[in-house]
Amino acid sequence: MEVEESGGTSRRKALWLLGAAAGITALGADAARPSGGSSAVAAPSATPRARPVIHPTPTPTPTPTPRAASWTPGKLIALDEPVRELSQLAPPAPPNSIALTIDDGPNPVWTPRMLDLLAEHEIHATFFIIGEQVKEYPKLTRRIADAGHQICNHTETHPISIAQLSKKRVRKEIVEAHDRIADVTGVVPQFFRSPGGAWSKTVLELVAEHDMLPIDWAVDPRDWARPGVGRIRRAMLKGKENNIILCHDGGGDRSQTITALRDVIPKMKKRGLTFVAL
Repeated sequence: MEVEESGGTSRRKALWLLGAAAGITALGADAARPSGGSSAVAAPSATPRARPVIHPTPTPTPTPTPRAASWTPGKLIALDEPVRELSQLAPPAPPNSIALTIDDGPNPVWTPRMLDLLAEHEIHATFFIIGEQVKEYPKLTRRIADAGHQICNHTETHPISIAQLSKKRVRKEIVEAHDRIADVTGVVPQFFRSPGGAWSKTVLELVAEHDMLPIDWAVDPRDWARPGVGRIRRAMLKGKENNIILCHDGGGDRSQTITALRDVIPKMKKRGLTFVAL
C-alpha cells in the first residue's frame, strides 16, 4: 500500500509539473504573439517605429525671359542693320532720347563703380557683356541685371577678328555667351554687339537666327584707348537725340571713363536729353 501511494504521489507530481510547464510555455507564446484582442498581452517593442521621410518640394527655377526696352513692352524691330541710331528702331524711342551702352564687362573693379554712378544719376544703360567674364563674375553680372539695366550679348571670348571667323566659330561665340548670360541673369539677350564693330554677312545672319538685333553706335569716344578724360568728355558731349553712345567698363583701366561720365551725364540731362536702355 505504501508503495502504491508513493507511486501515485510520484505520478501526480509528474503530471502537475508537466501541466505547469505547459502553462508557462503558453504564456510565453502569448507574450510573443502580436496583440489581436483586449485580453492579449503585448511585449514592448525593442525598435522604435520609423517616421515617414518628407521630401521638401524644390523651388522651381525661373525660365529666362527677354527684357523689354525701357520705352515699350513689345519687341523692337530694326529698320536698318546694324543699328547705329535709336531712330533705326521701331517702335521709336521717345523724343530727346539717348542711349548709353557699356561694353566688355563685367569687371570686378570698374563695373561696381559704373553701377554706382548710374544709380546716383538714376539712369539705366545697356550692357554688352562677355561670356567669359560672366562665368568668372556671376554675382556681379546678376547685380547689373537686378539694377534694371539691359543685358546684351558681346560674344563668349571677344574675338576682334570675328568677321573673318568660320560660321561654326561665330555660332559658338554667340550661343555660348547667349546661354551663359540667360542662365546667370534670367534675361534672354535681345541685342548683340560685334567686338570692335566688326560685322559680316555671317555674323548678321547668325544674330538674326538667334532672334537678336545687331547694335552698333553713333558716338565713339575711344575711351578704350585711354586718351584722357578731356577727350572722352568732349566726344561724348557731341552726342545728341537718338544717338547710341559707346563706352566701356571692362578691358582695362576705366577710371578715365568713369570720371568723364560724372560730368557728361548731368550736362546731357540739363540739355533735356533722357537716357534710355534698349
